[in-house]
Amino acid sequence: MNFKEAIKSIKAFAFDVDGVLSPICIPTAVDGEPLRMVNVRDGYAIRMASICKYPMAIITGGRSQGVVTRYNGLGIEDIYMGSSIKRIDFFDFLKKYDLEAKDVLYMGDDIPDYEVMKMVGIACCPADAAPEIKGIAHYVSDKKGGEGCVRDVLEQVLKAQGHWMQNSDAFGW
Repeated sequence: MNFKEAIKSIKAFAFDVDGVLSPICIPTAVDGEPLRMVNVRDGYAIRMASICKYPMAIITGGRSQGVVTRYNGLGIEDIYMGSSIKRIDFFDFLKKYDLEAKDVLYMGDDIPDYEVMKMVGIACCPADAAPEIKGIAHYVSDKKGGEGCVRDVLEQVLKAQGHWMQNSDAFGW
């Protein structure tokens, strides 16, 4: 697969959270709730993809309300929390937007992402993903999870499709 050519046909995005949008090592609060760090540049790229009307989903095993608040605020409407079998939620996302799996770029980092990554048009992962995930990824970012890997893939797709910095919305928030 020629990644640079393939990204021209992407219509939607889906992302895991822990290990992708946040680093793999995260502190926990006294109540046991994970305290996720986020990358603001990932957030900017997500917002730009949302403005460009790309369907986007978060599919995570986590259950943190902070994830919902953060990514709803950036324009991601479809957030699947507590996803124990990610392909089930992925199929729901496809159905909702009348998409085929080949239309989606998915970024995951560990074994729970494996099934979905085998289905999608473009499977991506961060530099510090599990070896099994790197082995099936079409693209391995040079950025680690939580350190800009989502910005990396979104920016490449938006540039390839002529949507990066192409309207006045790109210069505001």
